[in-house]
Amino acid sequence: MTSSTSPATAAAAWAFAAATCVKLLLVPTYRSTDFDVHRYWLALTHALPASQWYTDDSSQWTLDYPPFFAYFSRLLSLPAPLADAALVSVPVTDSPPFAHLLYLRLTVAFSDLLLLASVLLLARDARRRQRPFLALALVLWSPALLAVDHVHFQYNGFLMGLLLLSLYFLEQGWDLAGGIVFASLLCSKHLFLVAAPVYFVYLFRHYCCGRGVVKGLRRLVLMGAAVAAVFAAAFAPFVYYGQIQQLLKRLFPFGRGLCHAYWAPNFWVFYIILDKVLAFILRRLGFNIAIPEASFTGGLVGDSPPFAVLPKVTPITTFLLVILAMTPCLVKAFSNPQPKHIIRWVSYACACGFMFGWHVHEKASLHFTIPLALIAMDSVNDAGHYFLLSIVSCYSLFPLLFENQEYLIKVMLLLTYAALMWVGFTSHFAANSGQEGKKVNQSGNTVKKNGFIGWIGLSYILGIAAIELWSQVFHHHVFGDRLPFLPLIMVSSYCGVGMMYSWMWQLVYIVRHT
Repeated sequence: MTSSTSPATAAAAWAFAAATCVKLLLVPTYRSTDFDVHRYWLALTHALPASQWYTDDSSQWTLDYPPFFAYFSRLLSLPAPLADAALVSVPVTDSPPFAHLLYLRLTVAFSDLLLLASVLLLARDARRRQRPFLALALVLWSPALLAVDHVHFQYNGFLMGLLLLSLYFLEQGWDLAGGIVFASLLCSKHLFLVAAPVYFVYLFRHYCCGRGVVKGLRRLVLMGAAVAAVFAAAFAPFVYYGQIQQLLKRLFPFGRGLCHAYWAPNFWVFYIILDKVLAFILRRLGFNIAIPEASFTGGLVGDSPPFAVLPKVTPITTFLLVILAMTPCLVKAFSNPQPKHIIRWVSYACACGFMFGWHVHEKASLHFTIPLALIAMDSVNDAGHYFLLSIVSCYSLFPLLFENQEYLIKVMLLLTYAALMWVGFTSHFAANSGQEGKKVNQSGNTVKKNGFIGWIGLSYILGIAAIELWSQVFHHHVFGDRLPFLPLIMVSSYCGVGMMYSWMWQLVYIVRHT
């Protein structure tokens, strides 16, 4: 090890190796239809020319990610014929052999190397101070990331690696590089577009302003040209092929409806439940309330509005709500653009998109829980917030792994992570309190005698255990085969309470302390 390599960095590499061993053990577990999606994209980008990637409709798993992810799939497909030539042939087989499963699982684990590289770079914060090893391990050992990527099947580790790499560059003051990497991320997965307002405001103020008119304009042109070059590299070929309209239609399918198939635990859960409660009460009172024929998850059906009582929600409504919720953060980023706050600001922007966005996937909570792990040990309050948020985020994903053989896996992943946080946070802040004579910590709060989370937070987490006990044991005995959706609604709404608390906590912290 060189003198610049810290013990925490070496330990983070060890933590990644340990996580990789767990990932290998998860190879034969349940996989969702996302596995079939990415398996087809692998074959599509290998077997067909780029001019057909966004027009091919021979499969239901049409390509609906931006071009850089298509290039990424093409790159992953290059060694595939060495494993089995059928892996990259179109059409794909209905029942993939184990060799296909193993290859794709290994590509996910391999792409996580970018996440490791970003975490190692972030071992030092914006003030060049060493981050605690636990903060790095919380990213690499995230049970939600393990469950979504290495059981359910996606490539979020790779995408989060790009986001963290961009945040590293911004923390170090390398704004141009940070902007270029973020543009590359948007060209890989467009759902990160929700963080673009924070990036735009921060980079404009921190990189372009305050350096004189001429130098500021030069930097603005340079940043704009660099970002434009990234988007041109991604989209120009498909403009040439005449596919850009079809590509954009696939990237932004607003007809899919307000909510995903499993309701993400956000603001719209309460809006939908309130509408149903009001409709029930009004019908009981004798009002003629029509029962909507439309689906909240699949877009509008005919002329029937999807809500019985409350106003219909449109994509533009959700867009305006996201921007409105984000406004205090944008004001802070504009008035006082400091690199030490960029992780918190970007995480909050992603949280706003999760809470108020259109057709939000429950997996999108990774976009802010993963970055917040890096600052979870900045203060006792940060630790308490992250402890609750990470548990809620992970538990909200439980319905994704619905088969019995994966039940113990998801429970053990969450319990192990919770125990790691509890022991790590308690020992860390207890040691700091002893060293500082129990003075105030960085956020100006003393370490609480009843722990870093408090009795309210602890009671809420015990409520999660109660809901799980009801869903797994008592629901069937009470209702039998009736109301099969009730446990899912309970999980969504209860986790929605935790998510709403997290969003408000982040908002208050940003307004007061950044």
